[in-house]
Amino acid sequence: MKSFRVAEFNAPLKEMEEPTPQPAGTRVLIKVKAAGVCHSDLHIWEGGYDLGHGRKPLSLKDRGVSLPLTMGHETVGEIIAFGPDVKESDKGGLKLGDTVLAYPWLGCGKCKTCVGGDENMCIVKPSALGVYCDGGYADHMTVPHPKYLIDLKGLDPVTAAPYACSGVTTYSALKKVESVFDTPIVIIGAGGLGLMALSLLKAMGGKGAIVVDIDAGKREAAEKAGALATVDGGAVDALEQLTKKAGEPILAVIDLVGNAKTTQLGFDCLSKGGKLVIVGLFGGGATFALPLIPIKAITIQGSYVGNLSETQELLDLVRARKIAPIPVTPMPLARANDALSSLKAGRLVGRAILTP
Repeated sequence: MKSFRVAEFNAPLKEMEEPTPQPAGTRVLIKVKAAGVCHSDLHIWEGGYDLGHGRKPLSLKDRGVSLPLTMGHETVGEIIAFGPDVKESDKGGLKLGDTVLAYPWLGCGKCKTCVGGDENMCIVKPSALGVYCDGGYADHMTVPHPKYLIDLKGLDPVTAAPYACSGVTTYSALKKVESVFDTPIVIIGAGGLGLMALSLLKAMGGKGAIVVDIDAGKREAAEKAGALATVDGGAVDALEQLTKKAGEPILAVIDLVGNAKTTQLGFDCLSKGGKLVIVGLFGGGATFALPLIPIKAITIQGSYVGNLSETQELLDLVRARKIAPIPVTPMPLARANDALSSLKAGRLVGRAILTP
């Protein structure tokens, strides 16, 4: 089995050859067909998150991420083998040769949160594939149980891979503001997540979104994807533009970037009673005035990926509404380092997808 692994933080991924693992217990072996390269992978690669205000960066090593690690949490593969403890009732109709999306946001599976269906929020022992356990930057990978595999039922593996992260992340964030879908919402960030959010918002019955990005090419991609309007987040009058282009009170902002400037803009453009949903992990510290939170009765909510049920709902919605995929750039697995470098430099529109 070939894989590209983080051997040390802030260093090029290391190509490794080792025996292809055989699935033990209830594990399932899949042959990887596509693995998305996500912005979160940059943080894992770098080893942490910027917390701003001069604070010590949040260390992933301190949070249980150990090296070497095969990243990749947006993975589609073909089922090659089931472990000896997998019963027919466990398979949910899956069989050898099926092409599946691997749900990566695993927890301990035993705590109250996990049993309640929100493994992505596990605080006992997070076990996300590609974060705490080896993921899809490889030609094979194993998944702990068949229940984490979702049959693609004809969806293209390369364009479907991002649904495991950018898809379910934006879907879950959008669900948090569904109550104001009859008004224009603001989406900050027109990368892979932003373009995904636009497609899903339309399919979910939303009026539409004004998209903010500092990159002209990404704003153009957002316009082609159906944005009501776009705004250059770096413009001195960005706030005034947002207010004017909305034409009515702004009650929801989804920030897919998550830095000091974007959260400030999102906060400032909200009307009374509005909600700021922060998804992005770019980093930094908050700058908005605390008294304005109660004065404007604003809700600030974090949104971290999504649960298994939401991922299944998402794929059902994609099929039912024939949602067009976001732009993708397929790249050979051997170019994993190039994909990360291009993402870090902001040269990608949509998603880079590694194809072993």
